Amino acid sequence: MPDKVVDARGSYCPGPLMELIKTIKKADVGAVIEVLSSDQGSAKDIPEWVKKSGNELVYSEKDEAGGYWRIAVKKVK
Repeated sequence: MPDKVVDARGSYCPGPLMELIKTIKKADVGAVIEVLSSDQGSAKDIPEWVKKSGNELVYSEKDEAGGYWRIAVKKVK
């Protein structure tokens, strides 16, 4: 269960990633942030950023019914 949801549907690269970064900076360590994105690029860009930033990818899945991605990141540091 995410602590915060960032609804970036309708926003395009790099919008969803920028929203995630802004939100995660304000979050406490251990918080899980879920991004909802209709941009296909987010499924690649966000996991790449997570690796570089040292945070943890909780899940990345496509909501087939809604046609958007649900990507959750845990703030590690």
